[in-house]
Amino acid sequence: MDKVGIGIIGCGNISGAYLTAMASFPILDIRGVADLNRELAEAKAREFNVPARSVEELFADPKVEIIVNLTIPKAHVAVALQALEAGKHTYSEKPLGINFAEGKKLAEAARARNLRIGAAPDTFLGGGHQTARALIDQGAIGQPVGGSATFMCPGHERWHPNPAFYYEVGGGPMLDMGPYYITDLVNLLGPVAQVSGFATTPRSERLISSAPRNGERIPVHVPTHVAGMMAFENGAVVQIAMSFDVAGHKHVPLEVYGTEGTLIVPDPNKFGGPVEYLKKGAAFEDQPVTSPYAEGNYRSLGVADMAHAIRSNRPHRANGDLALHVLEVMEAFHTAAKTGRTVTITTVTERPAPLSDSIIDGRLAK
Repeated sequence: MDKVGIGIIGCGNISGAYLTAMASFPILDIRGVADLNRELAEAKAREFNVPARSVEELFADPKVEIIVNLTIPKAHVAVALQALEAGKHTYSEKPLGINFAEGKKLAEAARARNLRIGAAPDTFLGGGHQTARALIDQGAIGQPVGGSATFMCPGHERWHPNPAFYYEVGGGPMLDMGPYYITDLVNLLGPVAQVSGFATTPRSERLISSAPRNGERIPVHVPTHVAGMMAFENGAVVQIAMSFDVAGHKHVPLEVYGTEGTLIVPDPNKFGGPVEYLKKGAAFEDQPVTSPYAEGNYRSLGVADMAHAIRSNRPHRANGDLALHVLEVMEAFHTAAKTGRTVTITTVTERPAPLSDSIIDGRLAK
């Protein structure tokens, strides 16, 4: 199968994980990396032995078919629109956009140009999550009833070298971490129908304790503790809590409940991890994880799936409809918190096909 040319825009903290993982997928041909900070791009280029190029050069290169957009959230849609205008498919880091309106604009632009868009997270394609998906599809938990999704920590200013954007518009725990959990839940249960929620901002500024900005204070412009409920189209009701204000807790990241059993799903920010299943009347037991991409960090698996989909003329899984639906759901929590009303979701998406339906660079789920 012919390689697919990849141009990467944005050489920040996450780019190293992408560049490392892309080496696992022979279909991906990295044609260059670019950043507004040329020195940053050149440093990444030297580290991974790829060309450093300008954004304009990547857009002009006829061999670049997919632009992988690793810029900060507020630049995601602007860069993606430029990529579409240049005739490129585009795959963005999460979230698809900082609000539903601009995400919808991007989706409409892609349809008008007959080009593909996609977005992280792709962790739901990992072996742990595909194993949980298979158990649900096999009827192991019976009729899905509900679940819980929990990410709560003291904040990213403890470790990130440049954390200010997490507290700007487009940041916050829901838009930053929510995509992992909600995307995985759509993979497991299907689309969301309604959302209710509450949000709060306990602190107006944060103290950075990571290098190189240790001791600097940054303002907070978004809610940093969000909690609510999602009613899925299949009838399941899932509670969710996303927070940058919690010192610690004992909740597991993701649980799914059914009439006949319960699943403990791996951390949605990772590709693998233990899958536990409790059959009604029995005890929790670890389940064998036989699907691929369960051991390691495969960020760019969604890009590889997109590349294979382009060559095979089939839908890709981390697609624009899914990302736009998740973005609408995340924004709905803030809308519900402001208005005190339950929000009805307008977008339509389908559960992504199980990864076992496709071979990606010779690896097939069993």
